[in-house]
Amino acid sequence: KDLMLQYYYAQLEDYYGQSFLGLTHDFQISPEQSFKTDLRYFNSHSDGENGSNTNYQYKNGYNAGGLGEVNNNTWSAAFTYSLGGNSLTLGHQRVSDSGGMPYVTNGNLVDGRGRPEGEGGASVYLYTDIMINNFTRAGENSSFGIYRYDFAGLGLPGLKAQWTYVKGHDIRGVGNGTTGRYSEWESDYRLDYTLQSGSLKGLGFSLRRANYRTELPTTTAQDQDQTRFYINYTYALW
Repeated sequence: KDLMLQYYYAQLEDYYGQSFLGLTHDFQISPEQSFKTDLRYFNSHSDGENGSNTNYQYKNGYNAGGLGEVNNNTWSAAFTYSLGGNSLTLGHQRVSDSGGMPYVTNGNLVDGRGRPEGEGGASVYLYTDIMINNFTRAGENSSFGIYRYDFAGLGLPGLKAQWTYVKGHDIRGVGNGTTGRYSEWESDYRLDYTLQSGSLKGLGFSLRRANYRTELPTTTAQDQDQTRFYINYTYALW
């Protein structure tokens, strides 16, 4: 009852097909302790016009064939130990050398000087998909850690804190006319509070801060620092 196996398949016509295989296992050590294993694997391959027609190139950075042909394997393994209000996740992720992991977006956003500043409405089912970056570039080898704390045990229900750090290296990229290997990292902090009672019960506040640094050429990525503040309200209609 604590083991779950997942399989999904999707196809974007004339671009790529993608299979996902996942396995999660929750081991309850004691009422206060648990250990979770989360394994994920994506296999993506070219479909139809992709790889032969230049109008159907996938442009997520470096591509081994140079024609934007989708050919990617991405896997990750994460292990989470929880004790009371504490939770620590450690994991590793690997993207194959042939090209970046494909995913559908609303298009790349650029700043006033034409440099990329983020993805438009993209979300990837990976632990490394965090506030600024998702660490899915060709050849990227990432290690990550997530620490969470729930203050309910200290008499402050609704208050939670989280710190996430991801370091990626061995990224394949092209800069100044040469092919090289690059690294990048991101550190995210967040503090969340949700009102537990009263007429505004369900009103939540979230303060988030992210610092991203990269060795990649500025035409591909750039250093960023972001601070965000969210207000959420959940209300039961009946």
